[in-house]
Amino acid sequence: MTGAGAQAAEYRIEDLAHASGATVRTIRAYQDRGLLPTPERRGRANVYRETHLARLRQIADLLDRGYTLASIKELLEAWDAGRGLGGVLGLVAEVHGPWTDEEADRISRRELDARFGGRQDDEAIAEAVELGVLERVPGRDDEFLVPSPQELAVAVELYGAGVPLPAISGHLRELRGQVEHIASRFLEFTTEHVFARYLGHRPPTDSDAAEAASLVRRLRPLAQQTVDAELARAMRTFATRHLHHHLGAEKAAIAEDATRPVLLPARTTQGVQELVGAERVADFVTAATERELQARTLDDLTTTHAKKGIVNEST
Repeated sequence: MTGAGAQAAEYRIEDLAHASGATVRTIRAYQDRGLLPTPERRGRANVYRETHLARLRQIADLLDRGYTLASIKELLEAWDAGRGLGGVLGLVAEVHGPWTDEEADRISRRELDARFGGRQDDEAIAEAVELGVLERVPGRDDEFLVPSPQELAVAVELYGAGVPLPAISGHLRELRGQVEHIASRFLEFTTEHVFARYLGHRPPTDSDAAEAASLVRRLRPLAQQTVDAELARAMRTFATRHLHHHLGAEKAAIAEDATRPVLLPARTTQGVQELVGAERVADFVTAATERELQARTLDDLTTTHAKKGIVNEST
């Protein structure tokens, strides 16, 4: 690198790679895709400047945020065309910011083992790392980062209550899949009804991006508030049912003239409807059920009679 001031700094491609953390091969690939400004040709070498270094850092930041090279190119072309990236990068920062007030913590391996009854379980540690409940700290085999201390605390309580660690991990995997589905649906819903008007420009204008970022801040807590309220309602409902079931509150006999809805698989209902028509589905199911009950009653009587006959013969 030559030049005294920051603006006058010049880099050969190897120096630019060292300063940016990218490889020479990556820099050349970015040039080929039009992601980097054309360097100055000086003799047989290309000369790069601070603008190239800043652009490489922008690209690395956007890649870390999940953007593809194609979408990054669109953003950078908008920047080069004078449309600005301030609003867009503000929106990117808002979306990629923390979606919870919870702060990550660190825990030593000794403390972690102590929380789980002093048991050293390398397999459980590996699974927790795979699930993201724990993250390894580079260069520290005896220390972990805990992205969500609340999630770890739940696992500790469940283990203390007698739930095996594999069962806790399995439950988390199942729960995560369901929660990711909820998050996806909420994003689809808000995109359709709220953010669709900002998607006409690619990338959006600075003003549209700034307004969208403001909406993200307002809507950020809504998903969790909705899930919290619905989970509380569902837990109250199902916990009450479970309690009544285990206390025998639902064992009362059903009156002979009472009716109760029965859920049938859609394929079964469709098959019956094709057989007897939509208006006679209920009659058919009722008749088939009564016939099955009668058949089983006859089978029970026959079996009982046969057993009595064997007993009588033996006596």
